[in-house]
Amino acid sequence: MSKESGKAFDLHLFKRLLEYTRPYKMTFVGVALSAILLSAFAVSSPLILKELIDNAIKKPDAEKLLFLVLAMLVVLLAQVIFQLLFNYYANWMGESVIKDIRINLFNHMLNFRMKYFDNSSLGVLVTRAVADMQRIGEIFSQGFFVIVADLLKMLAAAALMLFLNWKLALIVFALLPVILYATRLFQQAMKVAFIEVRAQVANLNSFVQERLTGMKIVQLFTRERIESKKFREINEKHKEAWLKTVWYNSIFFPIAEIVTSVAIGLVVWYGGLQNVANITDDVAGTIFAYLLYIEILFRPLRQIADKFNTLQMGMVAANRVFAILDTKSNIEDSGTVEKLNVKGDIKFSDVRFGYLKDEEVLHGISFDVKAGETIAIVGATGAGKSTIVNLLNRFYEINSGHIFIDGVDCTAYKLASLRSHIAVVLQDVFLFADTIANNISLKNKAVDIETIEQAARQIGVHEFIDSLPNGYQYNVKERGSMLSSGQRQLIAFLRAYVSNPSILILDEATSSVDTYSEQLIQRATEKITEGRTSIIIAHRLATIKKADKILVMESGRIVESGTHNELLKRGGYYNNLYEAQFMAEEVA
Repeated sequence: MSKESGKAFDLHLFKRLLEYTRPYKMTFVGVALSAILLSAFAVSSPLILKELIDNAIKKPDAEKLLFLVLAMLVVLLAQVIFQLLFNYYANWMGESVIKDIRINLFNHMLNFRMKYFDNSSLGVLVTRAVADMQRIGEIFSQGFFVIVADLLKMLAAAALMLFLNWKLALIVFALLPVILYATRLFQQAMKVAFIEVRAQVANLNSFVQERLTGMKIVQLFTRERIESKKFREINEKHKEAWLKTVWYNSIFFPIAEIVTSVAIGLVVWYGGLQNVANITDDVAGTIFAYLLYIEILFRPLRQIADKFNTLQMGMVAANRVFAILDTKSNIEDSGTVEKLNVKGDIKFSDVRFGYLKDEEVLHGISFDVKAGETIAIVGATGAGKSTIVNLLNRFYEINSGHIFIDGVDCTAYKLASLRSHIAVVLQDVFLFADTIANNISLKNKAVDIETIEQAARQIGVHEFIDSLPNGYQYNVKERGSMLSSGQRQLIAFLRAYVSNPSILILDEATSSVDTYSEQLIQRATEKITEGRTSIIIAHRLATIKKADKILVMESGRIVESGTHNELLKRGGYYNNLYEAQFMAEEVA
C-alpha cells in the first residue's frame, strides 16, 4: 500500500481502482469516447467563429454565413448531448464502482476476527464504509474523466493555436510554465491537506458515534460540559483542516486568473499590432479564435486543479479503504469437516491464550464435557470465563493446546459449520432495529413465524411477546431500546432456541434482570438446555445448582471442579463464593 504522503498521484493505487471498472468496460469506453468527442466539439467552435469573421462577415457572404451559423448550432447541440451522456454515465460508473468496493469491504470485515474490532474505532470503520466510499466514486464522476477531457481539449487547442499563428501561440505558451508550476505546488499542498481533512472527519465521526451510544453514561455522570468542550476542540481541528484547503484555493485561483488575463491582453496587443501593420488579412478572426482558445487552454488548468482536489481526496479515501481490504485479520478457515449433526462432546486440552502478546489469560485449561451435560463456570471478573466461550466459537485463535468437539479439533471444522452448531446468549444482548420476529429468526427463511410462535410457547415467553403492540412484528428500534434488559434477554433465549443448537452457551444471561424476568429466564433455561450440551457462565450461583459439573476459575486457571454439593463439602473457593451470596438469605 502507498503511504499517505504529499505525493500528488499514486499510479499503483489508481491502477488498482481501475480493476473495479472491468465489469463496466463498455460504459468506460463510452465515457472515454464522449470525452474525446467533447474535446473535438469544444475546439471546433473557435475555428467556425474564425471562418465567420474572416470569410462571412469581413467578406460578406450570406450563404456561407448561414451555413457556418448552422454548423455552430450543430456543434453546440452535439456538445450538450454528449455532455449529458458524459455526466450521467461517468456518475453511473462511479456509483457502480463504489457499490462493488463497499460490498467487498463489508464482506471482508464480516470475516475479521474479534481482535480487529477490539482494536478499531467503529466510527472510523463507518467513515471508511460510507463517507470515504463517496469520495472514491467522485474519482470517476468528477475527477479522472473530467481531467482527461480537459487535457484533450488543451492539447487540441494548443495544436490549433500553433497552426493558426505560431507567434501568438508562443506568446501564450510562454506563460504556461507559470501556471503549470503553480498547479503542481497546489496539487502537492492539497494532497497533504486532504489527508488531514479525512483524518479529522474520521475523528469527528468516531467521537460523535461513541458519545451518542454512551449518552446515558454522559448524562448520569454529568459529563455534558466536558464532552461539549472536547467536541468543540475536535470541531476546531476539523475546521482548521478544511480552512487549510480553502487557503490554498484562495491563493491558486487568483494567480490562475491573473495569468489568463495577461495572456488575453498580450494576444490582443500583439494581434492588434499585426492588424495595424497589415501583416496578415485574417488576423481579426484569428484573434477572436485565440481569445476562445486561451479560455480552453487556461480554464481547464484551473478546473483540473479543482478536479485534482477531488481526485486526491478520492485517492486518500481509496488508500484508507484498501488498507482495510489488505488487512489480514481473518480467522483461518482451512477446515474441511462439515457435520450436519453434532452430539456435543467438548474437550479442552492444555489450552493457552492471551488477547495481547506475552500476556496469557488462560494458563493451560483442560476439561471435558459429555454430550447432553450441563456444566457451569464460575469465578471472579477477569478469571477467563467468557474467554472460553470466545475460543470455542473460534472468535480468537488459541496460542497452544487443542479444543475438540465430538473428537474433532475445532480447526478441522469449516468455520460456518462449527458455529452453526453453537448458540450463545450473552449478558449484553444485541438486537437490530427490526421486528421481534426478524431478530429471532435473523431472517433465516427456514425459521417462519409459526416456528417462532411454537418455540415461544414452549419456553414460556409467548405471552410477553404477544402483549406488545403488533406482537412479533413489534419494532424494537436500535439495539432493542424499546425493551427492558430482561425482555431483551428473553428474545435472545428464543433466538438461541429456534436455531436448535447442539451446544448452548449462556454467558451471564441472568446477571442484570428483574425478578419476574429472571423467573421466566429460569424456566426458559431449563427448557432449552434439555438434551443438549450446555455451558453456563454465572456470577449468581442460584442458577447453577443443578449443573452436572461446576468449574471454578481463578486468574485463568481451573482451581476446583465438581457438583454443587461436592464443592460445598470441600470448603474451598466455591464454598466461600456461595456463603458470601446466600448465607444471609438462608438464615432469613
